[in-house]
Amino acid sequence: MNILFLSHYFPPEGNAPASRVYEFSRRWAASGNEITVITSAPNVPGGVVYPGYRNRFVRENQDGIRVQRVWTYLAPNKGTARRILNYLSYMFSAFFAGLAGRRPDVVVATSPQFFCAWAGLLLAICRRRPFVLEIRDIWPESITAVEAMRNRAVLNVLEKMEKMLYRRADAIVTVGEGYRQRLIEKGVPPGKISVVANGVTMKPGAIGPSASSELRARWCPDASFVCIYAGTIGMACGLDVVLRAADLLRRRGRENIHFLLVGDGAHREELESRSRAMSLRGVIFTGLQKRSDVAAFLNMADACLVHLRKTDLFTTVFPSKLLDAAALKRPVILGVEGHAAQMVREADCGICIEPENAEQLADAVLKLAADPELCRRFGENGAAYANGHFNADRQAAEYMELLTRIVS
Repeated sequence: MNILFLSHYFPPEGNAPASRVYEFSRRWAASGNEITVITSAPNVPGGVVYPGYRNRFVRENQDGIRVQRVWTYLAPNKGTARRILNYLSYMFSAFFAGLAGRRPDVVVATSPQFFCAWAGLLLAICRRRPFVLEIRDIWPESITAVEAMRNRAVLNVLEKMEKMLYRRADAIVTVGEGYRQRLIEKGVPPGKISVVANGVTMKPGAIGPSASSELRARWCPDASFVCIYAGTIGMACGLDVVLRAADLLRRRGRENIHFLLVGDGAHREELESRSRAMSLRGVIFTGLQKRSDVAAFLNMADACLVHLRKTDLFTTVFPSKLLDAAALKRPVILGVEGHAAQMVREADCGICIEPENAEQLADAVLKLAADPELCRRFGENGAAYANGHFNADRQAAEYMELLTRIVS
């Protein structure tokens, strides 16, 4: 089958949508399918093209995947106007790139971003092929949840565009049951929605212990316990809770417990500046790291933090970083309510806290730091659950079965 996949993000970018598209696409390509991914030059989150790449139309091959990179207006992952220009420029560039290529059997487009989905729909219409919409973020609801936009007139237009996407899609794929339920509440027929979760791709045995030891010696040489957050440091994450928890730990005489924030994003500079102003020795920022090094960072952790702001919309979210931590046998401190919390409790792989509650975060870290056996148990339970329920090969095959049915 010839599959055209539109994704605003793709490796070497290391965020969740890039990793999901890559992991599924390489498995489909290995099974004999022709996969073309239309994406932009890697530039997230700073809006600066990665070394070795150029912001222009160029083709490459990654593990059997045909990658078509298109020109976009580059913008950092913060602000509104420039980011909208970035999204719109991708939509137009991806649309024309898709018209120029070979006619696919099916068009798949993933969110984020919203306009990536529209490029996919327009291509499917012009090429007279079925359209599969993948929902990883419910726009524009997620925009209002983080207060990124308040213009009601613009939001009304976006909501109408959102509903049109749902109507015109031949099938909708979501990454979790929470999204499915939210889409049904919005009037999408249940039979149109399929859930294909992310698969586990990180394995403890594949990581050299020396790499993790070197990272720990470099970033947290004086720490007795390290809690890592790895991912985008953006508006949705609510990571100011880390600063407040670190301040509480300092007051309790536990500055030997460190929080290591691995990654970059719209709020990283602000949080780092506030941390310096508060003289928090227990909070360390690494900045943007290579995607290939993330597993080694997680492997050096004593615990992993997964956190989002406290809002009703995020109760539907199932963060992929939760699976990454569990698969590497790291105990999880989860500040996300809803379906993600249900999984942590069912798997018995960590401690659930109220989002944005610094006192509960500090207490959770202290509890784990005082009980290595509890950490070991959480880690073993998490790995068993993640590998049993989220096998990447099985998820990719399930997705391919769906695409085959739609094309047939």
